Amino acid sequence: MRRMAARAPKDKYFGVWLIFFMLGLGTLLPWNFYMNANVYFTSRLKDSPLEESSANRTEAPGERSALEASFNNVMTLCAMLPLLLCTCLTSLLHRLVSQRLRVLGSLLVIMFVFIATAVFVRVPLEPLAFFCVTMAKIVTINSFGAVLQGSLFGMAGLLPASYTTPVMSGQGMAGSFAAFAMICAIASGSDLPDAAFGYFITACVVIFLSILCYVLLPKLEFFQFYQEKNRKPSPENSVILMNPESGAESADPSGRQDVSVGKIFKKIWLLALSVCFTFTVTIGTFPAITADTKSTLARGSWERYFIPVSCFLLFNLSDWAGRSLTAFCMWPRSDSRILPVSIVSRLVFPPLFMLCNVQPRLNLPVVFLHDGWFIFFMVLFAFSNGYLASLCMCFGPKKVLPHEAETAGAVMAFFLSLGLALGAGLSFLLRALV
Repeated sequence: MRRMAARAPKDKYFGVWLIFFMLGLGTLLPWNFYMNANVYFTSRLKDSPLEESSANRTEAPGERSALEASFNNVMTLCAMLPLLLCTCLTSLLHRLVSQRLRVLGSLLVIMFVFIATAVFVRVPLEPLAFFCVTMAKIVTINSFGAVLQGSLFGMAGLLPASYTTPVMSGQGMAGSFAAFAMICAIASGSDLPDAAFGYFITACVVIFLSILCYVLLPKLEFFQFYQEKNRKPSPENSVILMNPESGAESADPSGRQDVSVGKIFKKIWLLALSVCFTFTVTIGTFPAITADTKSTLARGSWERYFIPVSCFLLFNLSDWAGRSLTAFCMWPRSDSRILPVSIVSRLVFPPLFMLCNVQPRLNLPVVFLHDGWFIFFMVLFAFSNGYLASLCMCFGPKKVLPHEAETAGAVMAFFLSLGLALGAGLSFLLRALV
């Protein structure tokens, strides 16, 4: 193994690292672009004047329609359940479908959906029809995004541990990029449809660049080396074949290594459950609760920018900083009790946000009225999410044998998605308690 490692080529100009960053960006960019376009989507869900007059209804100013009020929760649920199902299928069936088809096919479908989203900006639809079409598109992009994410973590598992970091960092940057793009769209002063059209076209361009990056990846020597290394029986496996009483996993005589998902899970179960719990807490709170927080210092344009900046942009920048820090610091270690304790301690965040100025509210009092409290909680909440989740995702594939790394990466991606889905369900309960 030492001689093989010594012959490993260098990642020239960090080409593979940058490509994995770009693919990580492309993985979560679609979901983040939809989530950050909350103002656009809810603006098209308002009851039309015709419907209001025919129903003889008079709504109080600021009152939301049923579709507006339920949009954040239903959107999160429609995103996370397909994500969970398709990640599970990818974890179990990834060896039956070629890597190229999984990654390239998913990126092409996602780009097509975003082109359709940009077109629908110009198409007038009734609120209910628009709601249904939007949810159908969210289901589609998250289904294929799950296949892409599971495949990407599997690919990263074949490389050195540090190459999971650009995937996580790219995913964190996806949210920041989407939030910044939305702020630019608002600042442009354009009408909302024009701003939304340019916003979604920007997403199409980024996804197209991700496709070009993936096409380039197999041509890089560094990536080729680790792909070939995974296909060949390693010296350890040769010893196992010669000494079947060693008690380790065995490979068959043809040289194909045996991979058992159950055995892999036994090795990484704590890390898998940790990343699941991390995202359950995060998605249970963000954006279903945080996006409904109102500024108490609203002066002029700050009211328009409060949620895009203090909620979405700040969350994504802090999350990205946490994910990126693992490139320089990986503490605590995977076998340390501090890691699971730190993850469980994040349970403090949902009640803290619920006691901020979330509107409308029925049950709880507002304790943290000042915008500064919300911003402070958001920085800690997002940074801890990015750092702890990235640690778990980096450690997981390295606790198994080299030929099990791709499957371990896919299993970790499944538990990440399970956390997202559980968080989506939890968000309904938490929002109802406010």
